[in-house]
Amino acid sequence: MREATGIAAYQAGEWADALTELRAARRLTGRKSYLPLMADAERALGRLDRALDLVTGPESREVDRAIAIELRIVESGIRRDQGLPDAAVAVLQVPELTAGRVRPGSARLYYAYADALLEAGREDEARDWFGKAAAADKDDMTDAADRFEELDSVVFDYLADPDELADADELADADELADPDELADEDEDEDEDEDEEPTSR
Repeated sequence: MREATGIAAYQAGEWADALTELRAARRLTGRKSYLPLMADAERALGRLDRALDLVTGPESREVDRAIAIELRIVESGIRRDQGLPDAAVAVLQVPELTAGRVRPGSARLYYAYADALLEAGREDEARDWFGKAAAADKDDMTDAADRFEELDSVVFDYLADPDELADADELADADELADPDELADEDEDEDEDEDEEPTSR
């Protein structure tokens, strides 16, 4: 009951209530699976030091791999809040990121990595990872597809319209080639000059 109440409070953004209930659930069950939610709630309340203690403390080393990755995702958010975008990227560079096999938590990992890359000013890479997150997110749990499209449109804004490029090329070619009629007129003028007889003095 405390677990369900805590998760519901977390999803509703009621961070203090979520922490109270999840702490109680952890005491009752001994489960460490609540750590990512608790750390993220601490982060949302602006208590970054407490959040960091939860994701890097002794208990965080005793969790399974799926929970460990969730803790990394929260830590990445903490590093961003601390103004450390490069550290936020680095903390997510785990083997699962590039293993080539999509797992249940892959969409969240890819999404968090894309978000961190974007914060670090690496837009092209962020777009690629939002695309990977969208492909892995079969249940539409994230807005990765929308984020990918937003960044994709930003990239294309930097590119000239293909029709405009074609018109520019045609104009350049036209400038390089002389008008055939003008060439013909020039030839006629030269012929007339040659046919003229020299005037007598």
